[in-house]
Amino acid sequence: MAIEIIDAELLQKAFIAGANNLDRNKEYINELNVFPVPDGDTGSNMSLTIMSAANEVSSLSNPSIKDLSKTISSGSLRGARGNSGVILSQLLRGFCKEIRDKSEINVHIIADGFVRAVETAYKAVMKPKEGTILTVAKGMAEKAVELAEQDIDIEAFTEAIIECGDETLQRTPELLPVLKEAGVVDSGGQGLMEFLKGVYNGLIGKEIVDIAKPAKTSGTASSGIDTENIDTSDIKFGYCTEFIINLEKEFTIDDEVKFKEYLLSIGDSLVCVADDEIVKIHVHTNHPGLAFEKGLEYGSLTRMKIDNMREEHQEKLIKEQDKINAKKRDEELAELKKNQEKKPYGFVAVSVGEGLDNIFKELGVDHIISGGQTMNPSTDDVLSAIEKVNADTVFVLPNNKNIILAANQAASIEKEKKVIVIPSKTIPQGISALIGFEGSQSPEENTESMTDGLSAVKSGEVTYAVRDTSIDGKEIKTGDFMGISDDGIKAVGTDIYEVIKELVAEMSDDDSQLISIYYGQDVSKEDADKVSKVLAEAYPDYEIEVNAGNQPVYYYILSVE
Repeated sequence: MAIEIIDAELLQKAFIAGANNLDRNKEYINELNVFPVPDGDTGSNMSLTIMSAANEVSSLSNPSIKDLSKTISSGSLRGARGNSGVILSQLLRGFCKEIRDKSEINVHIIADGFVRAVETAYKAVMKPKEGTILTVAKGMAEKAVELAEQDIDIEAFTEAIIECGDETLQRTPELLPVLKEAGVVDSGGQGLMEFLKGVYNGLIGKEIVDIAKPAKTSGTASSGIDTENIDTSDIKFGYCTEFIINLEKEFTIDDEVKFKEYLLSIGDSLVCVADDEIVKIHVHTNHPGLAFEKGLEYGSLTRMKIDNMREEHQEKLIKEQDKINAKKRDEELAELKKNQEKKPYGFVAVSVGEGLDNIFKELGVDHIISGGQTMNPSTDDVLSAIEKVNADTVFVLPNNKNIILAANQAASIEKEKKVIVIPSKTIPQGISALIGFEGSQSPEENTESMTDGLSAVKSGEVTYAVRDTSIDGKEIKTGDFMGISDDGIKAVGTDIYEVIKELVAEMSDDDSQLISIYYGQDVSKEDADKVSKVLAEAYPDYEIEVNAGNQPVYYYILSVE
């Protein structure tokens, strides 16, 4: 039967299905990141953003469209991480503004929602770039307006929009040369499409999974087997493997006994349920493929599912620890507010690595948000940090271009304090901005001087390539060292010292006087001193500083001033 309208119940199911699909495909989306660095995180950021909203949405009981709109908007806004996550949250926010006062949704309202979503997202980005998630969203919005004028049901309407989105996504390399050179489509656009394809599945009833109720509401796994009482805390066999065999020959009692014996020889926690047509299997094993191959002896397989239980158990522990940390954070915040004397200025900075944290603290930063390129903090993380600083004006230093949007969102939400985001894109820029602060000046004067300080420093990072690719005319092989400046990849090679020299040469000019070296957690002091010696020989007139940054992923963070 054709779907003519979407009510609150169907909207809730469709949104959750969309979130699940995005979450399942996050690693694939991560792999589409153009730079082959070991911290590609578009998929992770979009997944964390959408799941922040989806967990709240799935906990609502019999919500109205207005309830859902508010929850989706606020949940994604506060959970937004990275540019891709922030843009996704803005798309959702715009769409929800359009539908929130409706009792049911038809194709005309969906089309208006798409248009408002795109308008909201474009406004949130200072310099919108085509060939990105924005382009994909805009293409679908234009198609939605066109389709809404036709006699079409919601299922056909959604199919056509998704087809348009896929076509637009495939054209993103033509709009962004860096995508074409790397041979990938835009990762943010891919994430948006995975979400919408999940939404479509939810609309037609193909896939509806309640993600936020892992407790004892049901002990039935996707294969229909009761697994509620199976313990995963002490894991000998790491993969929870489930599948159904569509029997193509007789499955005798003797066959069942032999099949069970085989599965228990490669695993444990076995559940086997058989009838005349199918056999349902659940087993914990380190070799899921062997279980599947054995099953194929009796028929074709369906509903195959493999979960990494060690990873799931770790995530469970993390969630439990997050609750403890949240409670501790609230208690610390209350204590700080009670005991700390309010001051005119306070500072929040994003940092990663004990050495860098200490440098920021020495420069007067009140609260450090752990994160950066490897894990972008959410809007809510930034808000929580701001709340902990007892000051009239709080300066926020994102220190990463992928965190600036989330910081700006946090600033727009905070109402009790004046929050100023200094748009620092790198750790050295953040340090330079703090050095430019003067306590006797007004907030406006400090904003100007701190922002001016950003342009005085050029930043670079040295890491390794995780895959073969081609960028900016450079052929990059897995394991190569890469020197990345504010303007892109400037040096590639197998000799880290040559890569560093080439990178610094690209960053230096006639006015340069100082080179700062921040070495990472995988680099010894002796190796860092050797880099300092190499650069001192190449730049005898420069002052060179060496600092322990202890940052992950990046062997060295460098700055030239």
